[in-house]
Amino acid sequence: MQDTLRITEVFYSLQGETRTAGLPTVFVRLTGCPLRCQYCDSAYAFSGGTVRTLDDILEQVAGYRPRYVCVTGGEPLAQPNALPLLKRLCDAGFEVSLETSGALDISKVDTRVSRVVDLKTPGSQEAHRNLYANIDHLTANDQVKFVICSREDYDWAVSKLIQYNLDQRVSEVLFSPSHHQVSATDLADWIIADNLPVRFQLQLHKLLWNDEPGR
Repeated sequence: MQDTLRITEVFYSLQGETRTAGLPTVFVRLTGCPLRCQYCDSAYAFSGGTVRTLDDILEQVAGYRPRYVCVTGGEPLAQPNALPLLKRLCDAGFEVSLETSGALDISKVDTRVSRVVDLKTPGSQEAHRNLYANIDHLTANDQVKFVICSREDYDWAVSKLIQYNLDQRVSEVLFSPSHHQVSATDLADWIIADNLPVRFQLQLHKLLWNDEPGR
């Protein structure tokens, strides 16, 4: 029996965030997530989806002739066959990123993949799920993201940045304002005032397409 994954959608769009923001990217959105962050913008991927073979997924991805592929969710690592999918995408020559909650072990992910690890802030209501052992596995090819819901979240994120020397471990430390919860301008001003070694980012897909599924 062929390896399979439960997939919510595969689509071609612009990357909305991370170090490749603005670049055309194929997104492979896996179904299911063990977390319930209060600001989640992809709750439609918690259930449902379609069971597909890895060969079928690879064929559809290749049909777009992309350079960049992002495997996202839900939480992709909740499905064990995400690991062979990531490897096969790398073997096919794509530049691959993985968006993961940081609650599951990243150590077995192909190191060619840029792992975008979300450290959950207290405002997410899932900070207790952070698997801090993942930090030891981070490399210069990886990225760490904080979604900031308040000034308290910002201060917490700064403390983790300093505690774990995150800017020395990964290529990018990303600070994002939680949509409608903290002012983007305020977050930008805080970063500037503290001269932080982080990248401020807005989610381009929300600005361009109001976060419609498949865009």
